[in-house]
Amino acid sequence: MNRIIDLPKILDPRGNLTVAQDKTEIPFDIHRVYWVYDVPAGEWRGGHAHKRCEEFIVAVSGSFIVTLDDGTTKKEYLLNHPYQGLYVGQGTWRTLDDFSSGAVCLVIASAPFDEDDYIRDYDEFLEYVKRSDV
Repeated sequence: MNRIIDLPKILDPRGNLTVAQDKTEIPFDIHRVYWVYDVPAGEWRGGHAHKRCEEFIVAVSGSFIVTLDDGTTKKEYLLNHPYQGLYVGQGTWRTLDDFSSGAVCLVIASAPFDEDDYIRDYDEFLEYVKRSDV
């Protein structure tokens, strides 16, 4: 189920530390990590769903909004804390927008990149949701 997960925040006067380990804080084995940054004002990212891949999205700097859509309901999440992340399950359409200046979006994924895992057309996504047991 899609949800916000609080990560351990280790307070230190020299600078705080947050940890994300697979099967401890992250609910899957980690197979890929990437980040999105320098998103121009007014632009958006995402606009797709995954058939098999799960993701954990963190605003490591700045803020942005993640909109999740299960084919029936849409829900917005404001990500703006580097010690929280949004778990996104399989078969969920996601869009990221309203990036603040200097925002960095870190994505931890359960699978390596595989173009066949992506659904990039919203109408195809709706058909996929109707056909599957997501």
